[in-house]
Amino acid sequence: MQPTNEKRIRLNDSLEAVAVLGHNDEYLGLISESFNSRIATRGDEIVISGDLDEVNRVARLFNELLYLYRLGNAVTRHEVRYSIRMVKEDRSDHLHQMFSDTVLVTIRGRHIKPKTLGQRCYLEAIRNHHITFGIGPAGTGKTYLAVAMAVFSLKNREVERIILTRPAVEAGEKLGFLPGDLQEKVDPYLRPLYDALYDILGTETFQKYMAKNIIEVAPLAYMRGRTLNDSFIILDEAQNTTPRQMKMFLTRLGFGSKMVVTGDITQVDLPPGTPSGLKQTQQVFRDVQGIECVSLTEHDVIRHEIVGRIVKAYDLYEQQQG
Repeated sequence: MQPTNEKRIRLNDSLEAVAVLGHNDEYLGLISESFNSRIATRGDEIVISGDLDEVNRVARLFNELLYLYRLGNAVTRHEVRYSIRMVKEDRSDHLHQMFSDTVLVTIRGRHIKPKTLGQRCYLEAIRNHHITFGIGPAGTGKTYLAVAMAVFSLKNREVERIILTRPAVEAGEKLGFLPGDLQEKVDPYLRPLYDALYDILGTETFQKYMAKNIIEVAPLAYMRGRTLNDSFIILDEAQNTTPRQMKMFLTRLGFGSKMVVTGDITQVDLPPGTPSGLKQTQQVFRDVQGIECVSLTEHDVIRHEIVGRIVKAYDLYEQQQG
């Protein structure tokens, strides 16, 4: 019979207990289901007993969740489930780096930080390259993190303005039939970018920046012929650009500027037979210095956990269909 090993994790107060164990011990239940160790709470301590390797893993898990909470962040079901996965794969050291990487704090005091290793790689690519492609399914934070990095760069005076653009699926030909002025015609296409900026900056600051042209919003067709200096430029929904549009956009890059191109190559809305410019870039820029392509997967989905399963199910179905 193997000896029972035991480790104790000390909690500072009841708030820490609720943070890492969950309301009504919701997180404790998730953790207990994932490991063979016995986990009990005794006063201000979490007591873990069982096989030595398992005990060490569970202790590392609780220590990382406490570290996240003590940095001033909320511990959510996503963080718990993702941390369990990383600890079981013996990659808990990456969790520490990920939890400590705060991009900025929103107007409401929420810390924006990567929630998966894929997201951290994405942020590092944006920091270290002139052009970054973020390709992945819905819910992986491609757009939101790009906007957060743009605001960070603006606040730190690395750039003088933020330029947001998105292709209208109709490539501009049908915008004239929509009611309103140009801004009103384009607004529906750019709503996700607006939502991210409202959340990060607040309504008042966002509107002030728009009025001063510090934040510029324009359809992709209006980028032609421009050279964009000292700017942070985001092209969203780039899977709906043609190769010609993509080349036109990328060659707008000027001095002191940074570009982030985001999209989901599984959701192309271009007419049948029209190739996606975003798909093409994966081959064109494979070995080009200063350009990085980051692929996010269902493991990086931050929305409801079933969204990740939906993405995975579609990927499997499309593979089976050849």
